[in-house]
Amino acid sequence: MKNIEELSQKADELQKSGMTAGQIADELNISSETVIWLLTNKKPAGDGIIPKDISVNWSNLGQNATRLRCTAQILCDMVMAEAANQKEYIDVVVGVSSSGVPVASYMSNEMESEFTVYYSKKEKIQKDNPGTKGTFSRNFANVRGKNCVIVDDVITTGGTITDVIAQLRAAGGNPVAVAVLVDKVGFEDIEGVPVKSMIRITRLG
Repeated sequence: MKNIEELSQKADELQKSGMTAGQIADELNISSETVIWLLTNKKPAGDGIIPKDISVNWSNLGQNATRLRCTAQILCDMVMAEAANQKEYIDVVVGVSSSGVPVASYMSNEMESEFTVYYSKKEKIQKDNPGTKGTFSRNFANVRGKNCVIVDDVITTGGTITDVIAQLRAAGGNPVAVAVLVDKVGFEDIEGVPVKSMIRITRLG
């Protein structure tokens, strides 16, 4: 119960700081449904059942540049094997803002590829425009006509990665693989794009 109480307190603090439910979900690496439950002490449906979710805290990696670089090297190895299997070359590494960006930048350097940042729809005010989509930053590489790997920290529901893939294809890019630290769902692929994770969580029963 202590962990749930701590998460609830942290979610409340982040909401008071001005974050949306989606942004809080990204910060705590839990689903938006779980955030709503933590903030209201109930699910949107009102049945009071604790959502089936897993909280991921990778701050021991995130607070150390050497560990992040080593993590990026592991993901690079997995991505390069997938790219070789597809007989493709990775032109651009796409870091999903904000948690995917640090590892993505290291991966870009390691693979001598270009780098860009994707701002997910969770970065925007969802309540004002629930149909909003994510966007690529104009300050980094263009994805049109290029093979890309999408990098994030945690897959919770797959919704963010699905959005990135759709927008990447709409922008003329070719998603070759998705690389994440933790896949909480256990995806083999999302929208036909292979998912490579350091840790894949599988529920038994």
